[in-house]
Amino acid sequence: IVAIIATGNELLGIGVEPEVGKIYDSYSYSLAASVRNAGGIPRLVGIALDDVDDLSNKLEAGLSSDILLTAAGVSKGDYDIVKDVIADRGQIDLWSVRMRPATPLAFGMLDLNKNNPVPHLGLPGNPVSALVGFEQFGRPMIRKMMGMLPIPKPSVKAVLDDEIINHDGRRVYARVVVYLGDRNQYRAK
Repeated sequence: IVAIIATGNELLGIGVEPEVGKIYDSYSYSLAASVRNAGGIPRLVGIALDDVDDLSNKLEAGLSSDILLTAAGVSKGDYDIVKDVIADRGQIDLWSVRMRPATPLAFGMLDLNKNNPVPHLGLPGNPVSALVGFEQFGRPMIRKMMGMLPIPKPSVKAVLDDEIINHDGRRVYARVVVYLGDRNQYRAK
């Protein structure tokens, strides 16, 4: 069971009237679908506000799961408190990876009760970054914990129509549209 917690004061749940300056929580549902696709059982815990007490309560509610996934709150902003709360109540073993998207990513163990540590994967706040981070780290983690081998994603070799500029040497996961070009050669734009 994978507990999923979206974080941020700006998030609204499904069915809530739109408000100025707010966005709907897309993390929970896209991550739940990804968890299910990886072979896990998603459990939506809810939206945690950018508040230590509210986040701690949501994390506590997720402790009965095998893995805790959080979306947002692991970067360097004033309201990015997830990694700090995890560090205070467990440990952070990894923070920030050399890839784009999904550079702000955290991994550690949460142990609020000091007797049953639960692995935590903190994903970035951008929805695309969160899904890329999940694919690179969450999916393999779920499969490994289930005693299953990784399943490689289908891939094709394609020629890029335009150059992808990698100005800082990170691994880049670029979004492209793949199409069949002349001479039955795959191309990406």
